[in-house]
Amino acid sequence: MGQMRAVVLTAHGGPEVLHARSDWPRPVPGTGEVLVRVLAAAVNNTDVWTREGAYGLPGDPDARAGWRGPLRFPRVQGGDVCGVIAEVGAGVDADRVGQRVLVDPALYRDHTRDAPPVGLLGSEADGGFAEFVVVAAEQAHDVTGSPLSDEQLAALPVAYGTAMGMLERADVTAGETVVVTGASGGVGLALVQLAGARGANVIAVTSGDKAAEVLAAGASHTVDRGGDLAEQIDRCGPGGVDAVADVVGGPLVSQLMPLVRDDGRWVVAGAVAGPVVEFDLRRLYLHNISLIGSSMHTREHFAALLRAARGGTVQPVIAARYALDDLATAQEQFTRHQHVGKIVVTID
Repeated sequence: MGQMRAVVLTAHGGPEVLHARSDWPRPVPGTGEVLVRVLAAAVNNTDVWTREGAYGLPGDPDARAGWRGPLRFPRVQGGDVCGVIAEVGAGVDADRVGQRVLVDPALYRDHTRDAPPVGLLGSEADGGFAEFVVVAAEQAHDVTGSPLSDEQLAALPVAYGTAMGMLERADVTAGETVVVTGASGGVGLALVQLAGARGANVIAVTSGDKAAEVLAAGASHTVDRGGDLAEQIDRCGPGGVDAVADVVGGPLVSQLMPLVRDDGRWVVAGAVAGPVVEFDLRRLYLHNISLIGSSMHTREHFAALLRAARGGTVQPVIAARYALDDLATAQEQFTRHQHVGKIVVTID
């Protein structure tokens, strides 16, 4: 067995629990698997929360755990992978060697098109913060002809996959008014781009210094998260909004729920402002508002994302680039939330 460079998560904790190794065992593809040489991998909230063990457990929200429960260490993180197939296992067409691929990071419950994810590369299996990663052949999708760069492709799976899942589950359509919270982050900016591409009227919640970049990504309006959000949103969308795509949670839920129209939808895929919320249930049931939890994407959602990737109809914004050995620094920059778009790690 050969060796490779990798950054290894050894325990829950701060950046100090990430260890750069040059002698990590290079994985070997088994039956139905491929070995992908990683070209670029992006940083996500899930990497930081998994490292910190910030997901909690049922009945114990403060327990240290991954998103699906206790984590096994050591673990190579990284759910976003763009690379080239370097080797194939038994049962996989050898002609796939050399193919440029985008990896679907979800580990699904079953083989149906709408199966939910029950695991993730970088959490329940080793991911892309390494020179090589092994994945199921069906999870490595050919993007040879995509006009997007390797870094842009690596920005797509987790953030844009999550955003696509949110918009699909909330059935956001052209002409609707949609509020996007946390609009300058990875998932937030993806929501802005994908909802705008659908013809939705996007009201993006962000900070004033990031407004121009969020507008350039496709928002119809921006509102400053430091001001009175309800008043600002009401000016942009008089009469209420059709949907809220929320990655923030916390006090925003009670503040903005009264703005959602009858039969509207609130879809949530994050809780950076706090996982425990309080709001008036009467607003929910008296106005037939749907509250939707959305964890990542399905195969069907990812197929829609692949069509956009191959056609170049989305253009992920790259905020910063780091070398593999500087992953801890990349995660630290990520947690400062001063960037717009995606932070990527490139592997030479």
